[in-house]
Amino acid sequence: MPRTEGTYKAQSERATGVTPQAEQAPQTQQEEPAHKGRQRTKMVAPPNNYLVPERDALLTPVLECRHLGIDFGGLKAVEDLNLMVGKTEIAGLIGPNGAGKTTVFNLLTKVYQPTRGTILLDGQDTAGMDTARVSREGIARTFQNIRLFDSLTVEDNVKIGLHNRVDCGMWSGIFRMPRYWLSEKEFHDRALELLDVFNMADNANDIAGSLPYGAQRRLEIVRALATGPKLLLLDEPAAGMNPVETEELMENIVKIRDDFQIAVLLIEHDMDLVMGICEGIVVLNFGKVIAKGTPEEIQANPQVVEAYLGKQD
Repeated sequence: MPRTEGTYKAQSERATGVTPQAEQAPQTQQEEPAHKGRQRTKMVAPPNNYLVPERDALLTPVLECRHLGIDFGGLKAVEDLNLMVGKTEIAGLIGPNGAGKTTVFNLLTKVYQPTRGTILLDGQDTAGMDTARVSREGIARTFQNIRLFDSLTVEDNVKIGLHNRVDCGMWSGIFRMPRYWLSEKEFHDRALELLDVFNMADNANDIAGSLPYGAQRRLEIVRALATGPKLLLLDEPAAGMNPVETEELMENIVKIRDDFQIAVLLIEHDMDLVMGICEGIVVLNFGKVIAKGTPEEIQANPQVVEAYLGKQD
């Protein structure tokens, strides 16, 4: 793949097999104008030859994909994906419909096992892990189509997300021993605390399926946060939201990153949201990375424009 400059520097010859051109990309970028008043993040190049937010430069990246790919029969759904997300970065994965974005999320969460390549989570190889293990290790996700337990309460949906923190054995639960009641109180308090991130604590006793669409979207994010992730994957979180709800979602994603000190990787078709909060953006088309860069660079990239709008005569 041709060398692409931007938020991410082209991978080294060792990582991708692409020989760097004689003229190298600058090691740092100046802070750029904020989108709608938001401060742009300064990006720097740590020793691994990627660009990440300056605050993450000396930290192990939360996610690194090396030559990741998957085949379905003769179809290469994802091919030679190289990607890094900084420890507290908000990153975007965008592309036309059918580009392979959700397939990447399924690979990261081990819904699919990769045909080739490596996925490192906080420096640990996830080879051989299943979905439950990956969740325990620190990846949580939401889905394009909302997947809540509709007949349960809002609070119970969040408590299900807290299963990674269960410290109560089977017999304590069956016989309602003191450890059980202590765990129940801890879960109740933690669930309300998480719901309060989206101002939903007052909805704790509501049935999840009765919530408005936008509230169900927010609840799904809260449930994902309950697992205690290092990396939160959001698959079209603004789908079905009106502009006011989308703006509020943008603020909440930044708040989640700041308060929980985790990374966020999102798939989204709402370009205002993507360009407004993402620090680095990767663009997929037909399963291949065609561009990496800052929001401003991605908007001006002719390959990206062609992928979305078609080739102009």
